[in-house]
Amino acid sequence: MSDDAVPNSAPKRVLLGRILGAHGLRGDVRVESWTEPRTAIFKYQPWLMVDARGQVRELRGARGHDAGKSLIARLPDVEDRDTAEALRGTEIHVPRDALPPPKPDEFYWVDLEGLGVVTVEGVPLGRVSHLFSTGANDVLVVRDDTRERMVPFVRPQFVTAIDMEAGVITVDWDPEF
Repeated sequence: MSDDAVPNSAPKRVLLGRILGAHGLRGDVRVESWTEPRTAIFKYQPWLMVDARGQVRELRGARGHDAGKSLIARLPDVEDRDTAEALRGTEIHVPRDALPPPKPDEFYWVDLEGLGVVTVEGVPLGRVSHLFSTGANDVLVVRDDTRERMVPFVRPQFVTAIDMEAGVITVDWDPEF
């Protein structure tokens, strides 16, 4: 079988939070969560822990509670402060299929990545590279071979249609901008 016939079997993963550092002496860690509510991060398991070098380790059985500005988590096999502190900056991902299906007319960012983007006139702009939040609104980063565009993810003003089956997002955007 040729290499181009092998499907990409790497499952998508979703970034849900990160470890901020140690909490106390017994190995607990402070966690920043981007789930809503933020304690929902403990419902989604296994965690795929990605360290600064990009090494991925699967972790099951994380549990924790809200502690004001952050969450406090107890992780299996983390028994002391030094081990907990070594996890500082580790990203917490979960497999995409660990999340519930989005509600109608809602989307996980990871599901939009890679979709083609065209203007309402049918001019292709490229593919969604990634999204980010500005606080005021989310932004689609669209790349083609020659340039990168940032399109506000504001519906229906700029993002007029999302067709997941066709893999296309339609935007009301000047292709020269």
